[in-house]
Amino acid sequence: MLKPPTPVDEKQRLATLQDLKLLDTGPEDRFDRVTRLAKGLFGTPIVLVSLVDAGRQWFKSRQGLDATETPRDISFCAHAILEDRTLVVNDARNDERFSDNPLVTSDPFIRFYAGYPLSAPDGTKAGTLCIIDREPREMTPEDLTLLRELGQMVEEELGAMNMVRNDPVTGLANRAGFSLIAEHLLAMCKRTELPAYLMLFHCTNLKEIGDNLGRSEVDRVAVELSHLLLACFRDCDVVGRIATDLFAVMLASSNPEIIQKAQQRLFDALAQRNRDTNCTYLLEGDSHAVARQPDQMTNLDELFLDVQSLMHSAEDPTSVQTQKFG
Repeated sequence: MLKPPTPVDEKQRLATLQDLKLLDTGPEDRFDRVTRLAKGLFGTPIVLVSLVDAGRQWFKSRQGLDATETPRDISFCAHAILEDRTLVVNDARNDERFSDNPLVTSDPFIRFYAGYPLSAPDGTKAGTLCIIDREPREMTPEDLTLLRELGQMVEEELGAMNMVRNDPVTGLANRAGFSLIAEHLLAMCKRTELPAYLMLFHCTNLKEIGDNLGRSEVDRVAVELSHLLLACFRDCDVVGRIATDLFAVMLASSNPEIIQKAQQRLFDALAQRNRDTNCTYLLEGDSHAVARQPDQMTNLDELFLDVQSLMHSAEDPTSVQTQKFG
């Protein structure tokens, strides 16, 4: 096993890492949604956002791994931050840097590793977005592009640490946060020839609830709806609250049947809620979605306009599904 060399800018790199104020903080959906998406797109059992500290690598986001950190001297990511491009290890057993590494010879039995080095705002390398498999595998040029796109989403978050990206009531991405990751997804889908879908869910009587019962009840309903949306869609789908009564879901690498089933789960759950509730009101709303194939990709604003236009028309050939409940 070869221990990773120390970067030439190590002093500045560590100072920048501390300034990010991410080490030893709790999970955040803005990072977790990227690792969930990567796990779904690549099908690897482990995906991490790893920050390389002085003597350890610490995982800000992790999918498929219980450990929160490992020593730096056995870290694959400590090698990856020395690179300006993705480090790919197809089979760690055949790589002299890692063949006798305890992460290879024992749990989690790493065979394949690909780590995109994450640049902090000052250009130093904070860590990686990495995908890990217990079986050897290859990376195509398209795979490398996809991992870079996802890594750039994480870098956007590192560069926007002081900007408000989440809805304070539900914890979901707000309009700015949703737009940031959705624009990246659209560009990624176009380059990797994957379809993209945008669904809007409108709670049509939320204003009435607020007028009758006050803002605190609006907040309670928003939290309830956010839990239902997260439960009904996939972990890799991006869910945001983009207005008081309007929620958005962006899906990549999907198909109309998956969206229809997710919408149906949502409406079934809401119908069950309305049957069982002890509240003095029922929830009412509707859902609209549009699909875009890679050769039809537009920007997010145009996609929003397309979905919103469905709210005023009974039928549209671009609609995946339109539903109402209440």
